[in-house]
This record gives sequence, structure tokens and C-alpha cells, in this order.
Amino acid sequence: MTASTKPNGFSSHNGSTHNSITPLTPGLYVPTVAFFTPEDSIDEETTAAHTKRLVEAGVTGIVTHGSNGEAVHLDHAERQLINRITRSTLDAAGKSDMPLIVGCGSQSTRETIQLCREAAESGGTHALVLPPAYYGSLLSTELIMNHFRAVADASPIPLLIYNFPGACSGLDLSSDTILALAEHPNIVGVKLTCGNTGKLARVVAGTRGTVFRTFGGSADFAIQTLAVGGHGVIAGLANVAPKACAEVMRLWREGNIEEATLLQGTVARGDWAAIKGGFVSVKAALNRYFSYGGEPRPPCAFLEGKSLETQMVEFAELMETEKKLRALA
Repeated sequence: MTASTKPNGFSSHNGSTHNSITPLTPGLYVPTVAFFTPEDSIDEETTAAHTKRLVEAGVTGIVTHGSNGEAVHLDHAERQLINRITRSTLDAAGKSDMPLIVGCGSQSTRETIQLCREAAESGGTHALVLPPAYYGSLLSTELIMNHFRAVADASPIPLLIYNFPGACSGLDLSSDTILALAEHPNIVGVKLTCGNTGKLARVVAGTRGTVFRTFGGSADFAIQTLAVGGHGVIAGLANVAPKACAEVMRLWREGNIEEATLLQGTVARGDWAAIKGGFVSVKAALNRYFSYGGEPRPPCAFLEGKSLETQMVEFAELMETEKKLRALA
């Protein structure tokens, strides 16, 4: 697919502006986990079934190869396979217009561009890009900005900046840097997993009136994101509790502040289990509460015995709430 024919409305950005791109719909986006067979190949059936379950729960969009998606454990062909399965499942569910955001971060500008092109070819509508950080001590802010701009110039799909210091050796992009990058016509959003709500407010204020979208990177500060004009969250917890995560935002937007705040507390407590345990805990919760999920790829592994039970108990309150919300649907 060429840049002039992409479904997101972006055409070659020479002389163009953000106005040539259809903005992402505000809401709940889910960075899915990766599923493997006992033989350590991609579990295609579970990948499709999980996507279908999220669509039926009413999520706004899907993200593949985020921090929850074990992207660093996947080769290029596996990444593209997961994208194709996810896209075809969305299409079959009547969601051909649903965004599929694909994690495309890599340490070199060259490979990042390659990943963006492969994402577009395999059904992605947007690329989510971490800053390079392995050689962080050698990279100035200017070099990192040059990286994002070069990728955005070459990518056939629009970019979202992914600010996640925990995955980038502590590298934390400032609001000044993000706002400068937001001026590029093919950089259309940011995921802030840094949890800095002051930064989030500054980015929202600095991009107001454009198609640039600012997303919180965790379910535990959905209300804080919406309160300053943010556009939603990209939340790994929504793999196990999509209805509860979406309900927080629905209640807030409809003015049910007290109910939204109470539910946000429940979601935040459940999210703390996911934050502490990472994607491994999300997979463990899927196994426990939904009877699918499978093992993480080695060298990662589940907790065992009492440690696992303690971890699962931390999800229990949230999962009871999710169960009630599913029953009401």
C-alpha cells in the first residue's frame, strides 16, 4: 500500500499538514499479549479469539507488539503474522475501520522504518514507536528527535510516540520534546506510560485543535487523563478487564463523577498487580480467569505456588467487577 492510498487519510507529507489525517477516535485501546503454542510458535487460534473477545467488549482499537506483546521476543515474520491475524479478525467482525496500532520501536532508525513498512503491509494503520535507548548515553535529545522525524518521513503509516522510561533505560521524553515532534505531519499521537499527568496536561494543551491524540499509558490514571482533555488510555489491563476499563471512562464522560471515581479505584488496585508483574501477570490472569493465555516465552516465566496465588488475589476484586459488568451487557 502506498502512502497516497492509505485508509487513514494520510498522503505524502510533503507540504501537507495534520489536517490530511483522520484523527484516532478517543477511547480505550488494548495492547494485546502474544500467544504461543506449546511448541513455541504463534498460537493463531488464540490470537484471533482474544481479538474477537476484545471487540465484543467494545474496545476502541487494538495495539500489537507493545510492552505487553512480547515484541522483543518476536522475529519480523511473527510480528507480521500476528498483525495479519488481528486485522483479519477485526475485518471479519465488521470492524474494518478499527485502528490497529503496531509497535515498531527498534534501536536503529533503519530497522524502525523497516518495521513501520512491515506493519503497514500486514494490516497496521498506525505505528507506536519507542525512542532508541540502548546507547542512551550517546544520544542527545536532538539525535532522538532526528530519529523520530526520519522514521515519520519514511513511514507509510502515521506514528505515535511511546514514552515509557521503564522500557528505555530511564529515558523520559519531556513535554517540550513531544510537542516539537507533534509538529511533524506524520506524528499524530503519544502514549504516556511515564505516568506524568502534568506532562500529559501540557501536551494536551499544546496540541489542542489538531489531530494529535494524547493517551495515558495505563488504566490506573484514566480519569486523570480525561480530566485534562486527554483522549483515552492504551491499557494492558484491558486484556483481562476491558469492560471495567471502558466503564470508568464512560461514567466520567457522562458526568457520573462519584461512580467513575469509585470504579477507578478498583481498576487502579487491579492495575497495580499488572504493573508489578508486567505482561507475565496479565497472561497468568488470563489463564486463571478465562482459561486461555499460555506461557510467556522463555526466559520469562510465571510465578509459582504461594507467590502466584498472592498475585492472582490482587486481581480478584477487579475480576468480580468485570464479571458483573459482562452480565449487565
